[in-house]
Amino acid sequence: MNIKEVAKLAKVSTATVSRTINGSDKVTPETAERVRRAIETLKFYPNTYARALGSGRSSLYGLIISDLTNPFFPELVKSFEEIAVQHGQEVLIANTNYDPHRMEVCVSRMLQRKVDGVAIMTSEMTEHLVEELAVRRIPLAFLDTAIPQKGVSNILVDYAVGIDAAVEHLTSLGHRAISFIAGPVSLTSARIRKRAFIHCLERNRIKLDPHFMEEGNHRTDGGYEAMCRLLDLKVRPTAVLTSNDMTAIGAMVAISERGLEIPKDISIIGFDDIELSSFTKPPLTTVRLSRQEIAKMAFRALYNTYQSGAAKGAQYPIETSLIVRQSTGPKPATKR
Repeated sequence: MNIKEVAKLAKVSTATVSRTINGSDKVTPETAERVRRAIETLKFYPNTYARALGSGRSSLYGLIISDLTNPFFPELVKSFEEIAVQHGQEVLIANTNYDPHRMEVCVSRMLQRKVDGVAIMTSEMTEHLVEELAVRRIPLAFLDTAIPQKGVSNILVDYAVGIDAAVEHLTSLGHRAISFIAGPVSLTSARIRKRAFIHCLERNRIKLDPHFMEEGNHRTDGGYEAMCRLLDLKVRPTAVLTSNDMTAIGAMVAISERGLEIPKDISIIGFDDIELSSFTKPPLTTVRLSRQEIAKMAFRALYNTYQSGAAKGAQYPIETSLIVRQSTGPKPATKR
């Protein structure tokens, strides 16, 4: 089976078949669909390596994430991959596990495979690694950490809106002793969320108790340990806001082990709205950050930059919103 037979069945030239396979925007949607049907009918599988050598394009995008064990990232990967397939692209996934050395290995893999663009959904990227990619004119899309420039786009999450809504929800329930379990200080997104929380308390004229500020690791064990420290305080918080849902889930375990009830004794709010959050006991109130929207914007940023050549990247805003479930309730009537 070869490209000539596909062209004959689709009633187009071999060049049109090649353009369709390479995702060119010079082929009309109707013609591209006819070519794809012919490819499927004939069970034609293009040699992607040879195609990359011939065209200089790999039809391969890199996607770098921090932690594959955090459900936030598999959901993001799934959405990004679905969009890529719709556009005739493949995805090379790399997981850094928050390790800068692994990040270097990930970037090296991307360069070896001659990717057409890289979506960097993590904060561990150093300046020299960005330069390694940029000097080869590889389009880049970052999450929260970049300033749009030639070939570089940024997905900018509005964390403040979601955190404001979470704090306002808690204050409307009578809570004033509100704690925050932040993520690792090394992560840009964790620092942004922490700052947003502090600013929100200030706007609501709530005094920040430094003992109520804890740091986790964006994983369940970090949330568990941070919550244990909060529960050991002489005066503990009546509500806790966390930097992500995995932290909240770990905190919920610690609360339950102390014989306390959520939300009767203490309210808790997560951040991300991973699928698991609606199945905790009780279901977790959380701030929704759409992985589907992040994936769509990241792919659009790479695709638009690549198709337009060395164009300047853009800023792609992402909204957040509060999802109220059953882990929040009125401030306890009496102190324990």
